[in-house]
Amino acid sequence: MSVFHARILASDALFFDGDCEFMVVPCTDGAMGILSHHSNMIAAVVPGELRFQPVGGPLRTAAVSAGLVKVEAGEVMLLVSTAERPEDIDVNRARRAEDAAKEALLQKKSMQEHRNAEAQLARAISRLRTKEHWNSRR
Repeated sequence: MSVFHARILASDALFFDGDCEFMVVPCTDGAMGILSHHSNMIAAVVPGELRFQPVGGPLRTAAVSAGLVKVEAGEVMLLVSTAERPEDIDVNRARRAEDAAKEALLQKKSMQEHRNAEAQLARAISRLRTKEHWNSRR
């Protein structure tokens, strides 16, 4: 199988840098699959579960927040605010964040505060789903 080089960058650290067989990225139009020789493109990433297969390693998953994915010249660059491995996700903390975001959405606030609460809710739900999927595969 052909491979491609991938770099996954979170705002605070390099999450992954290496060769992959495939990658599935959560985008605005649904999950986007990327294989080697993918056409050049840029797409918006939404909070969700990222899946990728490093060469010679097990399938890996991560909860990612909003960002961008760029495919150019046979390389993939994924830029996101946060990327978390399922084993690093604290379910209780994610549930508290989900509850707080839901409560913030119910409050009469500015549009900016409303958008922030929506983003926080999407991230919390993404983290919980990623952890749940990871636990079901173990």
